Amino acid sequence: MDYKNAGVDIEAGYKAVELMKKHVESTMRPEVLGGIGGFSGGFSLAKIKEMEDPVLLSGTDGCGTKVKLAIVMDKHDTIGIDAVAMCVNDIACAGGEPLFFLDYIACGKNYPEKIADIVKGVAEGCRQSNAALIGGETAEHPGLMPEEDYDLAGFAVGVCDRKEMITGETLKAGDVLIGMASSGVHSNGFSLVRKVFDKELTKEGLDTYYDELGTTLGEALLAPTKIYVKALRSIKEAGVTVKACSHITGGGFYENVPRMLKDGVKAVVKKDSYPVPPIFRLLAEKGQIEEHMMYNTFNMGLGMIIAVDPADAEKAKAAIESAGETAYVVGSVENGEKGVEVC
Repeated sequence: MDYKNAGVDIEAGYKAVELMKKHVESTMRPEVLGGIGGFSGGFSLAKIKEMEDPVLLSGTDGCGTKVKLAIVMDKHDTIGIDAVAMCVNDIACAGGEPLFFLDYIACGKNYPEKIADIVKGVAEGCRQSNAALIGGETAEHPGLMPEEDYDLAGFAVGVCDRKEMITGETLKAGDVLIGMASSGVHSNGFSLVRKVFDKELTKEGLDTYYDELGTTLGEALLAPTKIYVKALRSIKEAGVTVKACSHITGGGFYENVPRMLKDGVKAVVKKDSYPVPPIFRLLAEKGQIEEHMMYNTFNMGLGMIIAVDPADAEKAKAAIESAGETAYVVGSVENGEKGVEVC
């Protein structure tokens, strides 16, 4: 009896590491210390000394049951972008610059090429956010997970000067809300998505082309989560102060928008101020999901919402678009009980 007979293939693990090395190396920053394969990832904090009052920010998350779609479609090279996005967007939302990321892959069986494909996506997410991929873990769980299954999660660490943190403390009535377009469902609400499309969750069903989507169902649902780090950096470089920021994830508008507000103000979002992507209309119609529940579950086409002074609205919008994202003025801040109105 040996470890391989028990279900854990150490040699496959070595091969997976070799296959992923080129992807990991493509994310390196000058601050990264040491090479790939150490017991821990090192990252120099020398540059942080230049800040008046440096604050470390961290975020951890996974991709939820969206992973199941990647497994059914046997397409694993973008799900890693989702894992990175869910973490670095939260850091950027607080005003921080992501520094590095570590991933954790749990699988029923280590298929080296599949693991390397997953890490390829993780590396792409890191490049999009300028975060270094300085470590990770791939764990085989025979007997705990089916051989074809895996789960992906990770965490990121970032930094900002305390004076540049986005806190919502200076919000006032009249401030403008600007939304950044999402790529679709992103990485939240997939338990409901899979319930709605239960009969379509086969390779054939997901490969079906939908005229209203302009693509296959699988491609629309698997579209990777947008990473907004560059857009928020562009706003900062344009000299605009972001007063508050909300990453629209699980819980949609009703859970996430209030998190960026201080007591005594509310956010008013106009539904007709931007186009809702067709995947959400299809979900609502097929699943007979009422409108409030849609806005309470999904991002409905806006992955990030910021609040700025009205005098800065056009400059902020232009900065977002110069970073390659699409922006809309979607509402305003008003006096009232802390919360959000979607009208």
